[in-house]
Amino acid sequence: MQKRKLGNSGLEVSALGFGCMGLNFLDGKGLDKKDAVTLLRNAVERGIIFFDTAEAYGPYTNEEIVGEGLQPYRKDVVIATKFGCKNARPTTGLDSRPETIRAVVEASLKRLKTDYIDLLYQHRVDPNVPIEDVAGTVKDLIQEGKVKYFGLSEASAKTIRKAHSIQPVTALQSEYSLFWREPENEIIPTLEELGIGFVPFSPLGKGFLTGTINSKLADADRRNVIPRFSEENIKANLVLVDALSEIANQKNVTTGQLALAWILAQKPWIAPIPGTTKLHRLEENIGSTNIVLTADELAKIKTTVNGITLVGDRYPEVLEKQIDRS
Repeated sequence: MQKRKLGNSGLEVSALGFGCMGLNFLDGKGLDKKDAVTLLRNAVERGIIFFDTAEAYGPYTNEEIVGEGLQPYRKDVVIATKFGCKNARPTTGLDSRPETIRAVVEASLKRLKTDYIDLLYQHRVDPNVPIEDVAGTVKDLIQEGKVKYFGLSEASAKTIRKAHSIQPVTALQSEYSLFWREPENEIIPTLEELGIGFVPFSPLGKGFLTGTINSKLADADRRNVIPRFSEENIKANLVLVDALSEIANQKNVTTGQLALAWILAQKPWIAPIPGTTKLHRLEENIGSTNIVLTADELAKIKTTVNGITLVGDRYPEVLEKQIDRS
């Protein structure tokens, strides 16, 4: 698989990463540990070297799975994890106090079976802790060799600039897809200006852009708490999937592959991290890296999406309030 550098940092990752959250923490159909480990190793064997986890996924258990799965390949892969959720639970609030960051890193290192974290993100910006203190703490951890690179997640342009002035930010991880294009307004131009890479999570719209969701979700599906995935909003938003499916069929690719190829075509320093629990979906996702979209095809996609108004918030209210809008 082709590799990409995240901005000016020098950190090289596979063009497509692997979002590990769903292995045991998303839609109620997670894998047992053995199968999850096998899938991670299949991903490595197929060229993916960039893996994303967090202490909050599980909590804790996702890092354990990633640690075990990637241990045989540790020197050849890039592992990203996160701090910043109070007691490792997103719904309980935020906590990025320096002492908490240090404690989280020590615990994550043990679960990940490693002595360094390649890319350490602040999971969400904590309004009660100056971002300068957060960046300074991570800077110290980098100097100590426990962390290699610093990242932010769902941070505003203002916060990114402040953090970057203390410790260079290697990557921003935020939601970005044909289902959510808000980063195009201010975030992507800021990242380009500062030489920061972009790691879009949910590049398939939490599965919506695969075309496999067309009605009410199963009761056990964690996405039920997301307004965008109410039965009513699913039906309303299917107009987007239908339109993209027509373009994908003309290209002889799947709708999901089209969505990933579109993201990869936006900037050479963007590396999306789709997740899956299925080997055939993993292979389908990887196939997107070989798809070249022409200027005419990209223009058609843009015109199509611009003509569609999507409905539904992308988070439940308690998590929507944690988005940095400074």
